Amino acid sequence: MNITTQHPAMQEALMTDREQTLERIYARTYPMVRHYIREHGGTEEDAKDMFHEAMILFYEKTVHDQLTLTSSASTYLMGICKNLWRQQLDKPTGRVALTDAQAEIRWEEPDMGDRQPSLTLMTFVDQLGQTCKSILVSFYYFGQRLEQIAAWHGYQNIRTATVQKYKCLERLRKAVSHLSIENFRS
Repeated sequence: MNITTQHPAMQEALMTDREQTLERIYARTYPMVRHYIREHGGTEEDAKDMFHEAMILFYEKTVHDQLTLTSSASTYLMGICKNLWRQQLDKPTGRVALTDAQAEIRWEEPDMGDRQPSLTLMTFVDQLGQTCKSILVSFYYFGQRLEQIAAWHGYQNIRTATVQKYKCLERLRKAVSHLSIENFRS
């Protein structure tokens, strides 16, 4: 499959000027997604999550020449977000049961006396476990492509690496959600 002649420049634009093309799509589409998710009981964070997932799917399919686009990119992305949000709402709960090993892990505040602890983001990344730490550091710090990360971790495809990265980010976001930027300043 490939992009129809209605939008032949989309793949070319994504290949030659990915950042600017994605920014234009984001600016045009995200406000609509945010409005839809909020109107249907979600939060801004939910909208961001859904939109980022849709953008990943759109980008991968476009770059790998697996997309037949018969409408605008915004319409396509909006459809993906609506479907993802419906799936989210259909889940009994958004929570996953913890394994016994995960239930045993507890955050313990270090005894710092009267000193204010100096937090770093890596403190929280380390607590996610070796796999998540490896994925996040490889992707964000070393700038490795998801293809490399998938191969390194033995994932069958890029999609699996993308989903795992997303899950790791969600765990990290929840771990630091109670903190403000002031906690990270030295």
